[in-house]
Amino acid sequence: MKSKLKEMLLPSNSPLHDRDVLRGMGIAVVVGVIAGIGAVLFRMLIGWIETIGFGHGKSAFAALGEYYIIVIPAIGGLIVGPLIYFFAREAKGHGVPEVMIAMAKNGGRIRPRVALVKIFASAITIGTGGSVGREGPIVQIGATFGSAVGQWLNLPANWIRTLVACGAASGISATFNAPIAGVFFALEVILGSFGTRYFSVVVVSSVVAATVSHAFLPDVANLQVPDYGLEHWFEIVLYGFLGVVSAFAGVIFIIILYFFEDGFDKIKIPDWIKPVFGGLIIGCLGLYSTDLFGVGYGAIEGAARGEFLIKGALILFVLKILATSITIGSGGSGGVFAPSLFLGGTLGVAFGGVMNLWFPDIAGPPGAYAIVGMAAVFTSTARAPITAVVIIFELTRDYKIILPLLMCVAVSTVVSQLIYKESIYTKKMKRKGVNPPEEKMSDALENIIVRDVMTRKFETVTESTPIEQLDEIFKTSGQRGLLVVNDDGGLEGVITVSDVEASYRNGDLDATAGEIATRSIVCAYPEQSVREALSQIGAGEVGRIPVVDRNDPKKIAGVLRRHDIIAAYMKAAEV
Repeated sequence: MKSKLKEMLLPSNSPLHDRDVLRGMGIAVVVGVIAGIGAVLFRMLIGWIETIGFGHGKSAFAALGEYYIIVIPAIGGLIVGPLIYFFAREAKGHGVPEVMIAMAKNGGRIRPRVALVKIFASAITIGTGGSVGREGPIVQIGATFGSAVGQWLNLPANWIRTLVACGAASGISATFNAPIAGVFFALEVILGSFGTRYFSVVVVSSVVAATVSHAFLPDVANLQVPDYGLEHWFEIVLYGFLGVVSAFAGVIFIIILYFFEDGFDKIKIPDWIKPVFGGLIIGCLGLYSTDLFGVGYGAIEGAARGEFLIKGALILFVLKILATSITIGSGGSGGVFAPSLFLGGTLGVAFGGVMNLWFPDIAGPPGAYAIVGMAAVFTSTARAPITAVVIIFELTRDYKIILPLLMCVAVSTVVSQLIYKESIYTKKMKRKGVNPPEEKMSDALENIIVRDVMTRKFETVTESTPIEQLDEIFKTSGQRGLLVVNDDGGLEGVITVSDVEASYRNGDLDATAGEIATRSIVCAYPEQSVREALSQIGAGEVGRIPVVDRNDPKKIAGVLRRHDIIAAYMKAAEV
C-alpha cells in the first residue's frame, strides 16, 4: 500500500521538479489536515489542563489561600521533567531550534514520538503556568507530522525537508489563525528559502490547516484592539527610535534566556527534577501578576489597548524575561514567540507612555506603540522581519499601522544584527554544535580543497593565436574563456568571448590573443580551500579560475570552473 501511495502521489525520487509539484501538493494537503487537527487538539488540551490546574487546583489547595498558585507550576514541572527526560529529550525547550537542527543534520528526519511527547509536555507546561508560548511546540509538532509522512513514504531528504516546512507552517496557521504568517515563518526561518516551488507546496499545507482549524475555532483576529494609525508625520521618527530600543530588548532576552539555561545545567541534580524548582520560582513570580503565567495573551491584548501604566508595564517586562528564561532554562517545554510579543507589548506601551509625556501633541496612543513593539522585539529575537510584520497584521487585522510597523521592524532588524549576531534560534543551534542554514554553504566550501575538484584537462591558446582562430575556437568548443600561454606553456593571461567581440567592434581584426588577453588575473592554488579561492575574486563575474603552483605562478595545474564548485558543493552538502 505504501509503495502504491508513493507512486500515485510522488513518482519521482528527484528534487522538486515542476512536474512533481502538483503531486507534492497532494502530500501537503495530508500534512495540513494532520497538523491542523493536531493544533486544534493542542489548544483544547491546554485549556483542559488550565481548568484542572487553576480551577480544581484552587479547591484542592484551598488551605494555602492565594498561595496555591505557587504549587501548580511545580506540579506541572514534576510531570513534564520525567516525560521529556525518559521519552523524547528533543521535546525540551522552545522547539524551533530542534526542528532547524533536524533540517541541518538529519535531512529533516524527526522521531515521530517527539510530536506526542511535545504535545503533552508543552500543554502541561503552559496549562500549569509555565511562561512560554504555543508557537514553538506547534511548529515542532507540525514539523514532526510532516517528517513522519515523508519518512513513511520513504521520500528523499529534499522532500522530507519541504514537508517539515509544510508542517511548521500548518501548525502556526492553525493555532494562531494566521495562514500567511505560517507560510513566511516556514520559508524564512525553517527552510531559509523563498523558492517558488517550496512556496506553492507550503501555501497549500498552510491554507488547509487554517481551514481545518476554522471548523473548530472562530475565524476572528486573535487580538481585539482599536484601529491605530500614524497620528503625525514626525511620529515615524519616534517609531524608529522604538526599533532601536526593541533591538536591545530582544538581544537582552536572548542573553538572559541562555544564561539561565547554563545556570540550570550546572546544578548537580537530575535533569528531570529541575522543572519542579523552575515551577516554584514561576509560581512565586505569579503572586505579583498571573499575567506572567502561560501564553499571556490577556496582558498582550491589554498592552495593545494601552491599559498599562509606564511603571507597571516595565515591571512586567522585566519579570516576563525572568519567567520565560526560568521556565525554558529549567527544562520546561514551550515557545518564545508569545513571550516576545509580551515583551514587545509591555515595552512598547511604556515607550508610548513616555512619548506622550514628552510629545503630547505628536505621539499617538500608547497601544499603537505596543503593537509595533511586539513585531520589533520578535524581529530582534528571531531575525524574521517578514514574519513579524505579517503576524501582527494577521493578529490584529489592522492595516493602518503598517507604516510605523515597517519602519520599526526595519530599524530593529539592522540594529539587532549589528549588536548581536545570533538569533534566539540559531544561538541554540550553535550551542548544539550545528551551524545555521545560512552558514552551511560557506562551511561546505571550507572543507573542499581546490586540487580535489579542479579540472585538469583544459584548452589553451598561445599569445600569437590570431583573432579569427580564437573566434572559431569559441564557436566550436562552446567555451566562454581560455587560458593564454607563452611558447613554454607558462600562464600569461585569460581571454574571453567578450574580449574577442570587443576587438571586432573596435576594428582590431589583426589582433592576437596576447594583445587582447587580460593579464592581471586572480589565480588559485591547489592546496587552498574553495571558499578561500572564491573570496579572492569577491563578487566578480568569473567563470573559471586558473590554478597555479604557489612557487611558480606561470605553471598551470588546472582550472577551477563554476561547474566544478557547484558540483562539489552539492555533494558535500548533500542537497
